[in-house]
Amino acid sequence: MRRRFNDSRALVKEFHSSPAEKEALEEFSAHVDFCTLFHYHHTLARLQSLYDPINPDRETLDEPSLTDPQRLSNEQEVLRALEPLLAQANFSPLSEDTLAYALVVHHPQDEVQVTINLDQYIYIQFWALGQRVGQIPRKSSMGSKRGFFKSPPAERRYFKRVVLAARTKRGHLVLKSFKDIPLEGLEQLLPALKVRTPALQRALLNITLVVSGVAFFVNVCMVVLSDLKMATSLLLLLFAAFMGLRASKMFGQRRSMQALELAHMLYYRSTSNNSELLSALALRAHDEHTKEALLAHSFLARRPLGRHSRPEETSQWLQSEVENWLLAQSGCDVAFNGARAMGHLQALTPSNGMYPPPGFPKLEPLATITSPQASPRSDNP
Repeated sequence: MRRRFNDSRALVKEFHSSPAEKEALEEFSAHVDFCTLFHYHHTLARLQSLYDPINPDRETLDEPSLTDPQRLSNEQEVLRALEPLLAQANFSPLSEDTLAYALVVHHPQDEVQVTINLDQYIYIQFWALGQRVGQIPRKSSMGSKRGFFKSPPAERRYFKRVVLAARTKRGHLVLKSFKDIPLEGLEQLLPALKVRTPALQRALLNITLVVSGVAFFVNVCMVVLSDLKMATSLLLLLFAAFMGLRASKMFGQRRSMQALELAHMLYYRSTSNNSELLSALALRAHDEHTKEALLAHSFLARRPLGRHSRPEETSQWLQSEVENWLLAQSGCDVAFNGARAMGHLQALTPSNGMYPPPGFPKLEPLATITSPQASPRSDNP
């Protein structure tokens, strides 16, 4: 809603500056909401009815569990029904080449790295929007306050929003959405992963172990060997056992710290999951639908007469004009589907059945609520 308010304010400032034009835009926006609200409410209800039998968070009484083939079939049906909603919400599926790159390449500044076994997954699907190249927002990055000598964050390719649908062979459908996710960090979002120590950190830990082991052997073991007359082989065996336990403890503590840091990152970057994600996607799709109709309505109203008579030419002109305007307003390259926006605008006509009936009462705007103020007190009669 806030995004729609900001876009409407920008449209009012540039295209509807007069009071009459501003009022007309507000009426048109309310009209679009009226015409599309039931559609998205119905879509969400259908999605929830499909998802409810496989929802791991449902609070109903125990019901006969589904077999694995039945559950898998239901999950595929949910994903098929979810695709149009994701498309309207401007999420794009990531290609197999992009996923292959993300699962193989690790960024050097990622202090937490994971390893996954692709054979244990039945399917993995990612959708993303808002691709950016720059520094990841500080509030969403990990380890921003670690180390005095740490290099500043590098510019990276990341996505403002990412939706994940994945299933392991022994698990269930996982639906999650995240924010500010770097391309090389997509595998950190998957279920059933294992934290691994990067090669550089392993080398540093091994050097620390060797240096401390040599110092311990020289200062302690040599004294024991000379004073207690202990056999050299037994002493070396005890020393090896001690160093093995110490190495296991150090690497275990390091993995625990990295697992905690990964959980911390997922907690702050997660936006919604499971049934909550369905509601969030329906709300976003409705919001994007309304914004596209408002943009098409405003730009087509100032289209030069006699030009772009064919629908294809009109949609291309609309797409180019809106994308240039959004670039000037936000400084970001935003893709706009001109043909889809024109379709939304045409669907508001009475012939398509989404138009309010002629006798439908017009809703009055809500009155502004003001807090009552106490009347000024006077000591004089």
